[in-house]
Amino acid sequence: MALPDCESRLAFATMPGSVSVSPNSEDCLLQNVRARHPGRARRDRTLSLVAPVYNEVENLERLHARVAEIFAKRSDWELILVDDGSRDGSADRIRELCRRDPRVVGVFFGRNRGQTAATAAGLQLARGELIATLDADMQNDPADLPAMIEKLGTHAAVVGYRIKRNDNFVRRASSKIANRIRNWLSKDQIRDTGCSLKLFRAEAIQAMPLFEGMHRFLPTLLRYHGFSVLEHPVSHHPRTAGISKYGVWNRAFRALRDLIAVRWMRSRLLKLPIVEVLDAP
Repeated sequence: MALPDCESRLAFATMPGSVSVSPNSEDCLLQNVRARHPGRARRDRTLSLVAPVYNEVENLERLHARVAEIFAKRSDWELILVDDGSRDGSADRIRELCRRDPRVVGVFFGRNRGQTAATAAGLQLARGELIATLDADMQNDPADLPAMIEKLGTHAAVVGYRIKRNDNFVRRASSKIANRIRNWLSKDQIRDTGCSLKLFRAEAIQAMPLFEGMHRFLPTLLRYHGFSVLEHPVSHHPRTAGISKYGVWNRAFRALRDLIAVRWMRSRLLKLPIVEVLDAP
């Protein structure tokens, strides 16, 4: 089935069968993703796990095995692996996992677009009532998710904060400083904006307008729009395979630029002074 408005930079596959797109068509706009893949608009899963993937071929088998282990007693989940233009064989490994396990969904970019784009694609293609995001590098542990699901209650999201970071001193210190600056400028209080392990209600997170770099500020954006967000302590493991995609300085400069955009969004929020609505009975 051809999808004329989405190029080969966003191809979608799950087994059995797959969807490919024309290399001459344009990139998908975020709001068009589910329209181009109507089968993904159904809410027939309880939980979708979304993991952006960029050159993580050595971690994908372990990630899948860990998710399958944690959720072994339930069948109503899916693992969405979004390949962000990897060059190390990650896409082939994802296709192999799709063939072996129908609960694995593969989404493939034709070029690298970054973590926000990969996360956004996974969020829009998720079929779960709840959507969890996590990194593919195995530093997040899916074992923390059952407790986060239990804690969610009537709230819109539960976001993790790492109680013991297994990173070097420079990365830990820079993250702590950056987190304080983010909270100060955004007028919000999130203990660990860099933690990717987050749990959302689908109707809340899929309604959020996302722009480049906004994956760092999803809890804050939800709060700006009136949603309730809780925090939960989670574990953090050292990276044992692959290499980190972020350095201290490239992360800091990008985050500062994105934070300025978030602060502008907060200042421009629409607040409607409705005092009465008259309607025919």
